Amino acid sequence: MPLLDAAKGIACLFIVGHHLCRYGPLPEGAAALAPRLVGWLGQDGRLAVQVFLVIAGFLAAASLAPEGVLRANQGPWQRVWQRYARLAMPYLAAMCVSVLVAAAIRPWFAHEAVPAAPVLAQLLAHGLLLQDLLGYEALSTGVWYVAIDFQLFVLALVMVMLAEWLQRRWQLSAARAAWLLALLVLALVAASLFAFNLQAELDTTAFYFIGSYGLGMLAFWLDRIPGDARWTIALALLAAVGAAALLWDWRIRIAVALAVALLLALAQRRGWLGAPPALLESRPLLWLGGISYSLFLIHFPIILLVNAVVARLGPHSPWVDALAMAAAVALAIGAAALLHRWVESRPASWRLTLGLLAALLMCGALVAA
Repeated sequence: MPLLDAAKGIACLFIVGHHLCRYGPLPEGAAALAPRLVGWLGQDGRLAVQVFLVIAGFLAAASLAPEGVLRANQGPWQRVWQRYARLAMPYLAAMCVSVLVAAAIRPWFAHEAVPAAPVLAQLLAHGLLLQDLLGYEALSTGVWYVAIDFQLFVLALVMVMLAEWLQRRWQLSAARAAWLLALLVLALVAASLFAFNLQAELDTTAFYFIGSYGLGMLAFWLDRIPGDARWTIALALLAAVGAAALLWDWRIRIAVALAVALLLALAQRRGWLGAPPALLESRPLLWLGGISYSLFLIHFPIILLVNAVVARLGPHSPWVDALAMAAAVALAIGAAALLHRWVESRPASWRLTLGLLAALLMCGALVAA
């Protein structure tokens, strides 16, 4: 699905730009050259995360229940483990880099963006994707998303298994079970959009984000509806639920998620996922989309390192800050390519995952020493 790769590549650049314009002294100097751009990226660039949430839900539906019923090739625990390993392997490697970079620059770069030296419990919480639920400071900006993605996948799996259980209990046909699953997910999406997503204290849980994620799941299943008329009615219903939620309480993040979900549903129906417009089918953009998860994980310590080095050099012009920001993006992409090649693209395995967790704990011990 090259269109999804292109979308992820663009969204990831916005996330990198958001963090680049939000943390460290470099954006303060570069803002003199482009104040509106730096200000907008620093404030609203984070909205690109909604693209990842919707696409993640879209792909989860394709993986777990492409026909609206649970795919029978794996058991639930195997699915949970595989998802954890796919997320955790590059994540743990990136956390090692974050811990070491923070330790290296902390003595001579006093900035609030630099994480404090971690403790053992904090490292373990990060390894298990529980850091936000347990109230620990993040070792790198953006790692909250990895934990939320894992929670959302597990919640989606629970919903699919619930529909399968109800199908057996009520002796439903496969077609009716598929409709039941869609209605269950739609109900959960509505509950999130009208209630959970309005409670800021829930933003460490999947219930806060299931609205966007579930819109992606429903967008995937829309293509299973036969007939253009019925598909159009279903698409209008999905749009109406999202619009009603925005009328209930306007949130730009939900508006972005709804727009992405509707566009995905339309693109799938028209066959654009495999044949995107020529502008989006460029090889560099598709390649960037392929390494977008690694880039999402590794860019922040690179940004901190470049900020620290340039700040250490002493007074300089806004142009130096702007060029340093561009260099940080290039270095982050290079680091992401290495992380993707040597870790993310490798098959999931207990041995590698546990080895990377042990490496993270060793990095913490080395820093503490």
